[in-house]
Amino acid sequence: MKYPDAIDLLLSLVDHERNHPVGPRQKAIFDLGRIERLLHRLGDPHNAASAIHVAGTKGKGSTAALCDSALHAAGYCTGFYSSPHMHSFRERIRRNTIPISEEEFSGLVEELWPHQEWVGRHEGLGPVTLFEFMTGMAFQCFAGDKSDFQIIEVGLGGRLDATNVVSAGVSIITSISLDHTAILGDTIGEIAREKAGIIKTGGTVVVAPQKPEALSVILDVCHSLSATPILVGKDVTWSPGPSSIDGQEMTVAGRDHTYQLRVPLLGKFQLENAATAVAALEALQDQGHPISDEAIQQGFVKVVWPCRMEVLGRDPVTVVDGAHNEYSMDALLESLGCYLNFRRLFLVVGFSRDKSIAKMVSRLAEMNPVVFASRSRHPRSTPPVHIASLFNEHGIDVTETDTLAEALTQARELADEGDLILATGSLFVAAEVREEILGIEPELYPDLLPADLRTS
Repeated sequence: MKYPDAIDLLLSLVDHERNHPVGPRQKAIFDLGRIERLLHRLGDPHNAASAIHVAGTKGKGSTAALCDSALHAAGYCTGFYSSPHMHSFRERIRRNTIPISEEEFSGLVEELWPHQEWVGRHEGLGPVTLFEFMTGMAFQCFAGDKSDFQIIEVGLGGRLDATNVVSAGVSIITSISLDHTAILGDTIGEIAREKAGIIKTGGTVVVAPQKPEALSVILDVCHSLSATPILVGKDVTWSPGPSSIDGQEMTVAGRDHTYQLRVPLLGKFQLENAATAVAALEALQDQGHPISDEAIQQGFVKVVWPCRMEVLGRDPVTVVDGAHNEYSMDALLESLGCYLNFRRLFLVVGFSRDKSIAKMVSRLAEMNPVVFASRSRHPRSTPPVHIASLFNEHGIDVTETDTLAEALTQARELADEGDLILATGSLFVAAEVREEILGIEPELYPDLLPADLRTS
């Protein structure tokens, strides 16, 4: 099977990432029965490797990537499953920090396809979704590689997410805020309950700093399941060190050691993510898995996790960031002032229509930016005219463009040395601007374009 054919098959599956259904919350959308049946037919590959399972609203991808990189530096064979992807579906399944090849990806699709068809025909649970299928691909890949560890990032929520079939030696819950409220719940407590669904009986749970309402729920679940919580900010702490446009240093005081670390990731939130990853790696050491201080240092300095306050240009400074809710936008804007000096802010912005757009616009408007409103190729992208109207309410004029490439070009023409160009509003916006700057050829899915952008 050729890679384009494998992608076509994948896109024929139900895709809740790009097209959220309308109706009751997660129960109506997700059912672990399908993924359990699929994995059972494959020989339960999800049980083959020790796992770190990561849920949360903000920082789960960065934290998972740091764990993956450190374990790889320690000499372990690692598998890393994450979503969504930036430029290619292959990025979701990584072996030893590197996306698997097109041939390997296609082989997995071909191998699993008959099994998902059988589940859809015989189990009475409905068709296997795209995310469930890819979750099965990842577990099958890692089992076939005889991976020592698999680092598994939750797709959405936790309790009923397809990844929650794994029994992880260490679970991580990163910072929780309001997001996906139509599916997960309207309050921090409800969302925390869903995220805490990954906690297993007798397990170890690393808990990043949380709002009191979230922490209370998580600790209640830990108590009910006799799980041991490790609280970042209390049991494991951090302090910032020097930083530059190329990265930042920090000191992390773990439960066992104190670590002098450097990461090529900017943002105050990355200090928290690094401390959370250290806590998880120490928990693995407690379980008998040797991981040296040097491996943690080397893994952290080599980590690659794009589109998170990523600097892609110097004259003028150009940054892409996938902030997509009020909380992550606040964190981004706070960090901009701490890490970058600039005169004027040129904003290339687009949003997904299921997000709290008005609140994010309000935050961005406080920066008095020069705004270029555009949209990504994602089918849930918001038309630029709607974005412009929200900025207009704050007295800010907006230039609307049909494509992000056009918005970036116009911003570059106007920005001078000392100015900052920031592309943000969604991970898809950040990824498309990254493609334009770095000359990356993206995978295009014409049938998934917004209806008004499709061509014959």
